[in-house]
Amino acid sequence: MARTGRLTLRIDFRWPLALWSEVARLGVEADFGNDFVRIGGVKGFMDGSLGSSTAKMFSAFVNEPTSTGVWVTPREKMREWVLAADRAGISVAVHAIGDEANAVLLDIFAEAARVNGPRDRRFRIEHAQHLRPQDYPRFAELGGIASMQPYHAIDDGRWAEGRIGSLRCASSYAFGSLLKARAKLAFGSDWSVAPIEPLLGIDAAVNRRTLDGKHPEGWFPEQKISVGEAIEAYTIGSAFAGFQERDRGSLTPGKLADFVILSKDSLDPAERDLIAETAIVATVVGGKIVYQKRD
Repeated sequence: MARTGRLTLRIDFRWPLALWSEVARLGVEADFGNDFVRIGGVKGFMDGSLGSSTAKMFSAFVNEPTSTGVWVTPREKMREWVLAADRAGISVAVHAIGDEANAVLLDIFAEAARVNGPRDRRFRIEHAQHLRPQDYPRFAELGGIASMQPYHAIDDGRWAEGRIGSLRCASSYAFGSLLKARAKLAFGSDWSVAPIEPLLGIDAAVNRRTLDGKHPEGWFPEQKISVGEAIEAYTIGSAFAGFQERDRGSLTPGKLADFVILSKDSLDPAERDLIAETAIVATVVGGKIVYQKRD
């Protein structure tokens, strides 16, 4: 589709971390490909999910007091794969949900950087949902990326305290605290687990109103961020995470002309409560209109 000009979105593939050597044999490094189709690197899985009580936590689940979750990939195997893939120059992203999974993964990333030497590697933690406060600054120290999906906060916020309690929830989905710690945020949807619409994610990051309507002022409102910060995480933050900030992520002369036209000015403070109701009027990719809203 890309060769024939029929592709209307840009795709960044990730190979399984376990197959890093196959990617290395192909000569793939970070940001390999063209403007429409790239092989961005590899992705692994540290633990499970909060919903299934398989996220790896330091302390037991409230609803399952004998369980602290599971390692989807054994810690030593993850260490082996990350160090090897990083040594080969491949961009590494790893799914981590629980606070222990995130802490151990940050340790592994720090070791890889120390052992393999200085490089612009941009390690990514996919989700980074439940963190200990002492781990917030480690993202900036590593030059790593917290690749997060804001919609999960308003979805999971309906029941998360029943799984891990309010204290751990207070440091979860910590968009505000991570920004204060100078971490790089890259926002996305986690579709098809969550809705794909970015405006719903921006609304979630800004207002944090759970889907059950029980937190109209925001679930742990201290973690709210501004509309501008949320948009930046969805645009230049995500471009940076994929080593693509040179040609996308901002409306700058010389970059790819990828943008949307909205029905409302979401940056207007008066529109803060109406972000989720904003419509996409048109979508432009590479200077070409690929979608127009019908009246």
